[in-house]
Amino acid sequence: MSHPDLNLLVTLDVLLTEGSVARAARRLRLSPSAMSRALARLRETTGDPLLVRAGRGLVPTPRALELREQVGRIVQDAEAVLRPAEALDLARLVRTFTLRTSEGFVETFGPGLIARVSKEAPGVRLCFLPKPDRDSAPLREGTIDLETGVVGKTMGPEVRARGLFRDRFIGAVRPGHPLSEGKVTLARYAAGRHILVSRRGLDRGPVDDALEESGLERQAATIVGGFSTALALARSSDLIATVPERHTEGLRAGMHSFSLPVPVPEITVSLLWHPRLDADPAHRWLRECVRVACSGPLPDPALGAETICLSPSPKA
Repeated sequence: MSHPDLNLLVTLDVLLTEGSVARAARRLRLSPSAMSRALARLRETTGDPLLVRAGRGLVPTPRALELREQVGRIVQDAEAVLRPAEALDLARLVRTFTLRTSEGFVETFGPGLIARVSKEAPGVRLCFLPKPDRDSAPLREGTIDLETGVVGKTMGPEVRARGLFRDRFIGAVRPGHPLSEGKVTLARYAAGRHILVSRRGLDRGPVDDALEESGLERQAATIVGGFSTALALARSSDLIATVPERHTEGLRAGMHSFSLPVPVPEITVSLLWHPRLDADPAHRWLRECVRVACSGPLPDPALGAETICLSPSPKA
């Protein structure tokens, strides 16, 4: 299948704007005969006369009138694409960025990120969406601008990634829970009733693998799809929630948190984006804002009782 000559779009735009072969030729610095040949090619390509004789001039056909505004926009958009990027003026930038984030991210890092964005670019709005899966299609399709999470095997090979911080898993229980007093030993932790977090409904995770190496297993009383749900259940029951430390700081406010008595691999939370936005100045600026917002000090390893955090989720 042959492709149409896209250069004809510029010729068509000028012809429909001028309504005259002679004036269009002068504007494009072509000879009248060359412009007449171009009009003939346009007529052949579109299957419409486009401009027809009326007295001593030319008038557009209904099809030409239908195309005039559309072609003008296409040519303007093409010119904008090929024009060198202007220097980014944050004070005048008006744009909405959509971020798909893991559970707890907005509560923990959102306030600082929004404050910086609002100060530097008052016309920019951030839209945070939950992250139900690790599918990279929204990045590829352009429905989201940025994503945070753990890089997995399902991530598209073209997706760019930049590490933001490392996170470890900890335990969280209600105040007054038996594990809120005394040392949390491996045996005490394994003997409790647990909340397992899995977006796919899996009945085991990294904690179970680590316990198995010690010859133990835990009882999963329930399986939920996110860390906020797990913490809400643990807050009002004797169940134990195992959650990422930094991501759930705010969600754990008022709860008792403790280091796990079993070694569980840490996770690296990354910032993800599609390469088509790699060189976009506004997008580069936002990526740096997110990096700075996430670069604060880690919570105290001693883990008194509370911390601070957010909303969507990686996987347990």
